Amino acid sequence: MALVRACAVADVPADEALGVTVDGMDVAVARDGDEFFALRDECSHAAVPLSEGEVANRTVECWLHGSTFDLASGKPTCLPATEPVATFPVEVRGDEVFVDVSTTLNGVSAS
Repeated sequence: MALVRACAVADVPADEALGVTVDGMDVAVARDGDEFFALRDECSHAAVPLSEGEVANRTVECWLHGSTFDLASGKPTCLPATEPVATFPVEVRGDEVFVDVSTTLNGVSAS
């Protein structure tokens, strides 16, 4: 696993997401309470940044059409999106968040 520093824990407010670039990949680092998640920062329906959406109940909502995605699995939980987004391993080390974009947790292509 190739974990790369994505951001500081303090950069991601509770129940929000932050768009970052990790090894050339646009990633949304989302924080739901004390849990951190990393997913491709692009809605599978409308190709807009998921990091600009709202985070709640282990989901992120796309601001454009309202699709929501499970933060852990990347699966859409409501329409209009029907395809999942890639999710990545994430690890918090002290005050830093690390993400591995070389592999996906859910088998969805990250490109």
